[in-house]
Amino acid sequence: MGFKVSDEGVILAIKVIPKANRNEIVGIENDELKIRLAAVPEKGEANDELIKFLSKKFRVAKSQIELISGNTSRHKRLLIKGVTVEKLQNHLLL
Repeated sequence: MGFKVSDEGVILAIKVIPKANRNEIVGIENDELKIRLAAVPEKGEANDELIKFLSKKFRVAKSQIELISGNTSRHKRLLIKGVTVEKLQNHLLL
């Protein structure tokens, strides 16, 4: 899957589907974690909702999650600081 280890943490490749009924992880598509978000893709609302959703899912502070690419795209790369791939995978299974 789209995990890449960096010096600061783990970089995660994500495909976002905005305007869904609820926030949920729906699987993997083209080596990206596919996530549905209830937020609309306007004024950064979907990006903010994505960070909030993932901080709860992975049990990390929102400040540990940084959007490093894809600000206006459905295809995003996030840096999750101070975690391991194993921790992220374990939280995905819960």
